[in-house]
Amino acid sequence: MKKTLTLFLSVILFAVSSTLFAKPNVVLIITDDQGYGDLGCTGNPVIKTPHTDKLANESVWLRDYHVAPTCSPTRAALVTGHWTNRTGVWHTIMGRSMLRANEVTIGQMLKDSGYQTGMFGKWHLGDNYPYRPEDRGFTEVYRHGGGGVGQTPDVWDNAYFDGGYFHNGEIVKAKGFCTDVFFDEAHKFIRKCAGEDEPFFAYISTNAPHGPFHCPQKYLDMYKGQNDRIASFFGMITNIDDNLGATRKLLKELGIHDDTIFIFTTDNGTASGRQIFNAGMRGQKGSEYDGGHRVPFFLHWPNGGMDQKHVVNTLCHAVDIAPTLLDLVGAKKPSKVKFDGTSIKNLLDSNQKVQWTDRMLVTDSQRVRDPIKWRKSSVMSQQWRLVNGTELYEIAKDPGQTKDVAKENPKQVAKMRAFYDQWWAELEPTFAETTELHIGHPDHPVVSLTSHDWIQNGLTPWNQGHIRRGPSQKGKIKHDGHWALKVLKKGTYEIEVRRWPAESGVAINKSLPPGANVPGASQAFRATQGVAIGAEKATLRINGKDLETKSVAANQAAVTFTVELKKGKHRLSPFFHVPNGELGAYYTIITTQ
Repeated sequence: MKKTLTLFLSVILFAVSSTLFAKPNVVLIITDDQGYGDLGCTGNPVIKTPHTDKLANESVWLRDYHVAPTCSPTRAALVTGHWTNRTGVWHTIMGRSMLRANEVTIGQMLKDSGYQTGMFGKWHLGDNYPYRPEDRGFTEVYRHGGGGVGQTPDVWDNAYFDGGYFHNGEIVKAKGFCTDVFFDEAHKFIRKCAGEDEPFFAYISTNAPHGPFHCPQKYLDMYKGQNDRIASFFGMITNIDDNLGATRKLLKELGIHDDTIFIFTTDNGTASGRQIFNAGMRGQKGSEYDGGHRVPFFLHWPNGGMDQKHVVNTLCHAVDIAPTLLDLVGAKKPSKVKFDGTSIKNLLDSNQKVQWTDRMLVTDSQRVRDPIKWRKSSVMSQQWRLVNGTELYEIAKDPGQTKDVAKENPKQVAKMRAFYDQWWAELEPTFAETTELHIGHPDHPVVSLTSHDWIQNGLTPWNQGHIRRGPSQKGKIKHDGHWALKVLKKGTYEIEVRRWPAESGVAINKSLPPGANVPGASQAFRATQGVAIGAEKATLRINGKDLETKSVAANQAAVTFTVELKKGKHRLSPFFHVPNGELGAYYTIITTQ
């Protein structure tokens, strides 16, 4: 009898201790170009977001939460806890959207803490080793290429319906609307982890409602009476809302709802909804004013006591999320990581009265080759916003930032300028650390490059519509862009220069008919006529020197060069000789020999 009682108590103790110390799951949904005002719960009178509204009213709500004004920089800050400019990600193209290899992501940190980690949808922090999500701690990856479906690094001729995606590095075909596909894949991952009783982190990052503006017809029909762009934009958001609701329903069906930290947020201010509702803010995506970077953030966790609406008005930033998640799940910060953000765990607890020290935070919208001091910047405190180093707004009294009070408050301006000066001085030395594409790794002998990552002064051809249209410049053109390479091993390399991607199977000088369009307000990138460029020759230019030139034969799909490269940094700039000058090779494949 005594042994039976002891065994019974041991089982009970084990069950209790397992419950007490089980790691909570984490689902983080982040959407693209959806602003603070693009939700019913924040006051939008048109949009239909019932599932997100319900989540908001059952969650901790960060009402003064800020990000970067554009997508890649926000995502870099979110996954690392570091200022975007520190991570090398201050643009969305031009080689400035790749997360530096020395950065440690929240995916890696949670993986090291025993989590299964999945990334679904938009990564936009690098498409080559060592920058891909599967290189940064995610064990299951299902994504598109570049910053959106149909961008240059994406699968050729992709559109928002029935596309091809990268599943753990391999191209797979899918049926349906892209957002539905990404959520479906996330749901498979969640089911698998729940079935194996493994804690998981599901990072569901949608490219919608970013343009081009495509949407399933039933969602377009919900917004009859609105212009086509708004109908598509809001339709994409309502589609996300339905998927969010389906994810919460799945968690309940699997019995893991109560011990899952469920987060919804977005990556920058609205790109299209401002004309309908902007919550009284000035600016939109890309802006240094609050409308460009103040976004919704809701966190729901029943077992953590966070299942009632609790509004936090304290100023917070994307750099706070990684340290907060580690704090919430009880995971240790890696010793080599020093966060720029701070854990806001105590702010999330409605039962705690937290004395939060006022602090200053910085956001900016660089979107240039190299950062420029004060460019489109906002230094933020709880009470003030210093914009571009000269304009001062008392945000609580003037949330629309209509009255510049800098002249009346010179001491406050000086204080905030001094903070920014110190912030800039710390980060500036890192700006010269160009993020290079790695060549010569034994596990990655073939590397595919696209014009999305050209480093140059002008706009890079970042989507497949640009590729189809060919050179945009009029008159004589010279290719001044390059790919920054880091050759890991001295050796022989084959460099295959292309006008069209390899999977297209199209010859350099062939034209392409327009591809099929899809529902919505925009033309799909693939629906652009693909023009012939009339290339006569191709030249291999490395480090500013033209090493070899070859003729382009009829029906030739690629021109191949063989070159010896020393270990170290190189600038690769192959180009075609076209009637009006030099056209950079949009696609290049490098193979280690």
